[in-house]
Amino acid sequence: MNEWFKKLVDRIKQQWGKWSLLQKGILLGVVILSITGLILLVTFNASPAAVPVLTRPVTDETLLNRISARLDQEGIRFSVTEDGRVQAPDNATAQEARAILVREDLIPVNTNPWEIFDIERWTITDFERNVNLRRAITDQLTQHIKSLEDIDGANVNLVIPEDSLFAEDQDPVTASVIIVPKPGSDIKENRKKIEGIEKLIQYAVPGLLKEHITITDQTGQTLNDFVALQDFDRLEVNRRELEIKRNIEKQYIQAIKSALGSIFTQDRVEVPNIDVEIDYGNRTIEQEEFFPVVVTPDNPRTPFDETETVLSIERGRQEFSEDFEGNGFNPQGPPGTEGQTPPAYKDLEGLVGRYSRESTTINNEINRKVTNETGSPKIERISVAVALDGVWVKQYDDNGNLQINPDGSIAREYVPISSEQLTSAQQLVESAVGFSQNRGDQVTVRNIQFDRTAEHRAEDAEIARERQVQTVLLWVMVGLASILVIFIVFRLITREIERRRRLREEELARQHQAMREAALRSAEEESAEVEMSVEERARLEMQENAINMAREHPEDVAQLIRTWLLEE
Repeated sequence: MNEWFKKLVDRIKQQWGKWSLLQKGILLGVVILSITGLILLVTFNASPAAVPVLTRPVTDETLLNRISARLDQEGIRFSVTEDGRVQAPDNATAQEARAILVREDLIPVNTNPWEIFDIERWTITDFERNVNLRRAITDQLTQHIKSLEDIDGANVNLVIPEDSLFAEDQDPVTASVIIVPKPGSDIKENRKKIEGIEKLIQYAVPGLLKEHITITDQTGQTLNDFVALQDFDRLEVNRRELEIKRNIEKQYIQAIKSALGSIFTQDRVEVPNIDVEIDYGNRTIEQEEFFPVVVTPDNPRTPFDETETVLSIERGRQEFSEDFEGNGFNPQGPPGTEGQTPPAYKDLEGLVGRYSRESTTINNEINRKVTNETGSPKIERISVAVALDGVWVKQYDDNGNLQINPDGSIAREYVPISSEQLTSAQQLVESAVGFSQNRGDQVTVRNIQFDRTAEHRAEDAEIARERQVQTVLLWVMVGLASILVIFIVFRLITREIERRRRLREEELARQHQAMREAALRSAEEESAEVEMSVEERARLEMQENAINMAREHPEDVAQLIRTWLLEE
């Protein structure tokens, strides 16, 4: 084997050496192109192909737009080709999209989303075909149900009987489905979702009717027994009707309070009772109206009405006229036989008769208007009761001070609403609710004194607290003023004492100075030639400086002397 491989390699090398550059380039190009083509083929085969949601294109643009809008709303990734085919990126997304379209009745006409058998074999029997058909439908249906968002698991069992020769002997196709809802799902209470699953099953199995489909949960509870849910539906309808009634009553209450609140203030307006009777019956009203034909319309540029009308317009006329004059024919019996004419008529023979008849038939056209109205819920009767409170006016004395009762409360007087204001308020309420006397509506507006004991008590407590604060502030101010007056008086007395003490000290200083000056003058007069020492001269100079300072700054000197006295 190795020798053969070596010989093959040697032959290839010899052949390669004999080739020219052009031949070598062609060979390399062919090899490169082959490898590139192989890589592209593997890449395209490995890439996921789009899965068609429906087997046939959707030609109706309106239906295609509805399908696209619904899939966008559900968050399904899809694409639409130029010929109208809806495609999904993978099989799971396609199954989910099919389930949504079946649930919402968006499957186009003549479209079969369950085409399974695309391969036929010559050796398969009809029985095997039927078994494979049922198995394929069951598997595909199970996958579709499991692809729903609210389903955690599903088990489908189909019974497709063989075709019978006579229709009365044909057994019906039946289907039983067990679903396992996901935790937190509302599919058991959501009738629309159950109906969607029921339609999905019905469209998946040929010849299957709704009454032959049974859907249960894992506990065995039947979910598509809509006959048993009629009572629940009736209760749901009643609940919605009551909700509509409450919403309408709330709107009327808001309209009443908005109309009266800005006039009487919100806290003085109360709607204790409002009852709106609504007729929820569905009825169709056909009305036929005849009116004149307008020959000349009104000219809006003129101040008067120029309209000319006629009751009808002649469309066709038929006239008939007939005249006769002569003897009438009186039949007799067979020839040779006397007739059976009574004698009274025989006397009339030979008389000449004459008559004429005229008739005219005229076909007229009139204007006719036919109106068909489908009745919707309408208001049959409205009953409203509105209570308005008066005004509590505080009492003041002649000086403008608020009057206080002996128990500490504020003196107040209740002023009711006048009859004119009540009439105006009733008119406003009637306008707010759309009052109609033909319906028998009833609007009542009364002046009722509201219980404002708690409000008055809180207001009295607030006033008492303010008065208490004012009293405390007044006494505090009086105390502060007293302390200030005492301080001022004390300062005045202290200053007066200091002034008198200073005057006394100044007087003593003047006396001492006068005595010293007198001693000096006496010494000078005696012409004492005693020479003063340096210390005496310094003391004398210091004394003169002290005298001069006392003259210039008497207060500082008095303070200095006071300090000396205190030290002594």
